Amino acid sequence: MTALYTASATATGDGRSGHVRSSDGVLDLDLAIPKELGGPGGQLTNPEQLFAAGYAACFHSALKRAAATQRITLTDTAITVDAGIGPLPTGGFGLTVAIEAELPGLDEPTAKAVLDAAHQLCPYSNATRGNIDVQITLA
Repeated sequence: MTALYTASATATGDGRSGHVRSSDGVLDLDLAIPKELGGPGGQLTNPEQLFAAGYAACFHSALKRAAATQRITLTDTAITVDAGIGPLPTGGFGLTVAIEAELPGLDEPTAKAVLDAAHQLCPYSNATRGNIDVQITLA
């Protein structure tokens, strides 16, 4: 694959409770470990929120493209991604992903077909396929 765009970000400080900054400075955030993982939580983001946001935006874009390819008009759609983190039985930590799609006006078979096509197009889905449990549901 030839990359058409490369994003670059640097983490400094104490990792999950440190700081992240993109090479262009657009993203420039302090991080906090969530309370559920033993941290202070609060008004700072964490890697799982950033992952969920990126996956949601990417999947929504893939959804729009898949619908256009199938000549389906989408209106007022939304994609919500829940990214979970937890210990693996083999050691270390792993992620889970739950994608919830709001596709008003589409019958269930059509909605599922568009979601399946989006799941094949989305770079996040392609990167996680076979590595992370990803569940896709209709709202």
